[in-house]
Amino acid sequence: MSLYVDLTREFNAERLRAVLSSGQAVVLHRLAIMSKDGDWILGETPEALDHVLGVLAGHGASYRFGAPLDVRWMEGGWSAHLQFQQDGLRVRTDFVTRPPRLTPQDLDGLWKEQAGADLPFVDARRLIELKKTNREKDYAVIGELARLLESPRDQLLCSRSARDLLALAGAHPELVRELESERSVLRATHDGLEALEVALDAERRTLIHANEPRLRRYLDAASDWASLWPDVQREISGLALPEAHARVVERATGVLPTHVPSEDA
Repeated sequence: MSLYVDLTREFNAERLRAVLSSGQAVVLHRLAIMSKDGDWILGETPEALDHVLGVLAGHGASYRFGAPLDVRWMEGGWSAHLQFQQDGLRVRTDFVTRPPRLTPQDLDGLWKEQAGADLPFVDARRLIELKKTNREKDYAVIGELARLLESPRDQLLCSRSARDLLALAGAHPELVRELESERSVLRATHDGLEALEVALDAERRTLIHANEPRLRRYLDAASDWASLWPDVQREISGLALPEAHARVVERATGVLPTHVPSEDA
């Protein structure tokens, strides 16, 4: 964990540029012992991305398959992936500026709240949204994160525990009625434990399926880039990161679209 803490502080030298996210944020919330990768939400400016690339260059990092760490792709919702070796271990680093399921208001609030923090990392409520993936294991994490929330409203909207929800419903029946239109699973709190467990299972499957179309759109948009990537990887092998980055940007231009249309487009 100290490695990712140290990297975060390097990324944020003199100003806030990076907020630690995903598995490492779960560790910082004391809900896991370790996470093998590092994920960060970055400020969407050339200065922030250039600084992070400079830090990674100092560690001898190289690109993995993904988008270039460049504002043009980052503002389109892509992620960039790099890695380096330290003490015999492969350190994987992943970056976004517009993570899925966080609204612009969420991101604005995140940057304001983390300004001045010694170690900026994603709070429990936003981390819950980030963890609504198509991976079953993330929903157990969401359940534990929900127990960290202070507001009964937030707990009712996020909890994955039928027993916790029944206890909350007993303590806040009017709030449950108010929130039923926002989270339909709360209607099952009137029907007992078994019915609520069934409703929670169905809700989890719905959330998993909701994430799949977005992933499919990005995978489809990256298909030509994926075909080209083995050649690009050979070209950049052995290059210092600044030169490799320039080559990745050059080769991605016109092949990997900077923006992926939404389903509604």
